[in-house]
Amino acid sequence: MKFTERTIHLDRRQFLAHSTAAATILFSGQLRADSAQTSAGLIHSIEREVLFNGRTGGGRWFHPRACVVPGREGNQVLMALQSISGSDVFGPVHWTLSNDAGKTWSKPELIPGLGRTDFDADHEVGVCDVTPQYHSQTQSTIAMGHNVYYREGVLARPQLTRWPVYAIRNADGNWSEPRKLVWNDPRGAFIYTCNCGQRLVLDNGELLIAFTYGATATEPRFISTVRCTYDGSEINIVETGNALHNKVKRGLLEPSLTRYDGKYYVTIRAEDERGYVAASGDGLHWEEEQAWCWDDGEPLVMSTTQQHWLEHSDALYLVYTRKDDRNAKVIRYRAPIYMAQVDLKTLRLKRETEQVVLPLLGDPENNPRGVAMMGNFNITHLNQNESWVTVGETLPFDGYKGNTLLARIKWSHPNQLVAK
Repeated sequence: MKFTERTIHLDRRQFLAHSTAAATILFSGQLRADSAQTSAGLIHSIEREVLFNGRTGGGRWFHPRACVVPGREGNQVLMALQSISGSDVFGPVHWTLSNDAGKTWSKPELIPGLGRTDFDADHEVGVCDVTPQYHSQTQSTIAMGHNVYYREGVLARPQLTRWPVYAIRNADGNWSEPRKLVWNDPRGAFIYTCNCGQRLVLDNGELLIAFTYGATATEPRFISTVRCTYDGSEINIVETGNALHNKVKRGLLEPSLTRYDGKYYVTIRAEDERGYVAASGDGLHWEEEQAWCWDDGEPLVMSTTQQHWLEHSDALYLVYTRKDDRNAKVIRYRAPIYMAQVDLKTLRLKRETEQVVLPLLGDPENNPRGVAMMGNFNITHLNQNESWVTVGETLPFDGYKGNTLLARIKWSHPNQLVAK
């Protein structure tokens, strides 16, 4: 079935009303928050909402990633997002604001310079996989993704040289021109990037960013972290850590960082039916990575999909997708989205804590092509009492339609890691 994308033109009042109505939609009863399905511990409940309805002809917003931006009149939530029309075929990067904890959203606007432009006679270049992050020391927001090349309207194969791209939104709400994050290391001659990853702002205002990189288009990629200075307008790399490696297919991809209880951790996408985790004392020098396993040692079966961290002052969680009893026919097992607590002594997941954050929708046995994929998601800490998982569904066999979803994780105890 061919799907023709159309743009909905709404003024702010119409858009907010549209978003509010969409947020009340429940997924055929399958997304009702069920406290009986949540643990009796830290997680009080999980509530699921549709932020933007893209299944019925509305805007199909993908890569929804958000951060909280403090302000004099209260906190705002800024979300980056972009349309999708094919396999890794993304539209310009937009941004939207919520002043009421995600109940309503402003009409998405283009982030200047993060659209598509002609690169040469055969290619267009755009930006994708953007994650915004608030930097309290400079009162600015860093929106960072990476460049991507298209040829004749689809993803160019092979890709040309790729690197991180970022734009800065200052305290007055103005966006900068996009910049390239320069890394003069020959190991990243073909690609170095931090797409979709969780980054860290250190206490002194410096940044810690995890790169996946390779010198050629065919070699498996490495993972390293870089320490960067940032003055509110420009990011500069000053130190690079050791390398982690996996020789299967494209190697190690889409790393995400966290700092918890005095140590640093990175979770990594791979292409050998596993995901990986590694620990570090300083965020630069990493111990050997190990596959994600259950507490009994059984490895989780994953299929080249990112994982992310969800931190609470009383526990560290991983959010992920994996193979289970129902989704074996679903592409890359990209539904449902799970979370489970990490055992910090073993870096394994506590099986009894696993629960569904966003459920699988559809019939995975008889119609797996009709199951919405949810592999590109993000974590946001709204406040001490609530954290978010946001994701854009994709139905690749139905014109890449899909809703933009929000799971509100309500905590039973305040998350002391989040500022009041």
